[in-house]
This record gives sequence, structure tokens and C-alpha cells, in this order.
Amino acid sequence: MSDTTPKDELAGTEQPFVQHLIELRDRMVKATIAVMVACAALAIYPGPAELYDLLAAPLVAQLPAGATLIATSVISPFLVPLKIMLMTAFLLALPLVLYQAWAFIAPGLYTHEKKLVIPLVVSSTLLFLVGVSFCYFFVFGQVFKFIQSFAPKSITAAPDIEAYLSFVISMFIAFGLAFEVPIVVIVLARMNIVTIEKLKEFRSYFIVLAFIIAAIVTPPDVVSQLALAIPMCILYEVGIWAAQLFLKHTQAPDAE
Repeated sequence: MSDTTPKDELAGTEQPFVQHLIELRDRMVKATIAVMVACAALAIYPGPAELYDLLAAPLVAQLPAGATLIATSVISPFLVPLKIMLMTAFLLALPLVLYQAWAFIAPGLYTHEKKLVIPLVVSSTLLFLVGVSFCYFFVFGQVFKFIQSFAPKSITAAPDIEAYLSFVISMFIAFGLAFEVPIVVIVLARMNIVTIEKLKEFRSYFIVLAFIIAAIVTPPDVVSQLALAIPMCILYEVGIWAAQLFLKHTQAPDAE
């Protein structure tokens, strides 16, 4: 009797764990399929080359007349547009990818926790996309215009497409994550790591921190640094305000 008890306990705990792994695999497969479907749609229209032209438009608009980007590697004209297509497909499929993540963790959450997670998932996705859009439509044009104004007349600008892609991705990530400041503030307050009062007291330090981060992750020009630091400071204030609302409406029933 004693020999079978450990096996029964093991069998009782192993099966749910295996089921969780199977569900995780299925969710990941569905998320991958969503990205691949978006990628196939982009391959048909507008196409990888057109996507790169769209991404390069802010820089090309600031180059001297007749100047274009160049490819210094043999396979760059193929790989770079392909990478851009995959990146765009992931952004398009991001809501479905996040839904699969949510569907996996939701059964293990309490009702008051679900009230917190759903708004955070939606708002964090929107904020990231807003940060990327702000970078593309506003920051790129101003930064490239500022840089070209300092270029000597004896130099013909011909940026490499791989270097430009690397720059774009780093800037997109920087601005996308910077716009997540309210989410970080809300989570810190909701998990009782810091209080609202402490967040307000930290305001002046955060302003300095925002400008330091902007100086590190952006190019060494005033335009891009201000374009990153100022929204971070504003979003910090938004995060404090939103955290107070979340603390009020997402408390556990016994805490209320």
C-alpha cells in the first residue's frame, strides 16, 4: 500500500502539468500561425519591397535630390525587406498573440485579477503601437532633418539599408517601451511595491532619469532626446493618475 502512494501522488500532479505544456504548445502554435498569416498577406500586398520603401520614406525625404540608400551586402536587398515584413506581421498579429497569452493564464486568475490584467494587456499594446507610430511619423522626420542640416556640402549621404534597419528597430523598441511607463507605474503600485505618495515624491528624480535614458538610447541629437524624455515625463504623471483608479477598482473582495 505504501509503495503505490508515491506513484499515485506523482500521477495526480504530473498529468495537469503535462496538460499545461500541451496547452502552452497549442497557444504558441496558434500565435505563430497568426503571424504567418499576416506575413503571407503582407507578401501579397503591399509586398516586402514596398514595405521597405514605406519604412525608408522619412529618411529618403531628407536626403539630397537623387540620393538613395545603398546595399553593401549581396543578400541585403533580399533579407532586409524580409525582416521588415516579419516585423510588420508580428505587429499586426500582436492582438491575437496577446490573446493567446491571456487565454493561457486567465484560468488561474481570480476575478479581481482579471479586471486588472485585461485593461493592462489592451492598454500596453496600444501604448506600444502609439510609441512606434510617434517615432515613425514625428521623430524620424525631425531627427533626419536635423542630422542632414549638419552634413557638409562635400559629403553625399548614402546610408546602408541594414544600418538603417538596425537604427529603426532600436528606435521603435526605445519609444515603444518608453510609452509603457504608465503600465510600469500601475503594476508597481498595484503590487504594493511602492505607494502613490512615493511615486509622487519620485517625480523630480524620474525627470532626470528620463533625460538620462533618452541620452543613452537615442542618437546624440537634441531633437530625439527631447522627443523621448518629454513624453516619458508626461506618461509618468498619467501613470500615477491611472494607478489611483486601478487601486480603487481592482482590489480583492476581502480587501474592499
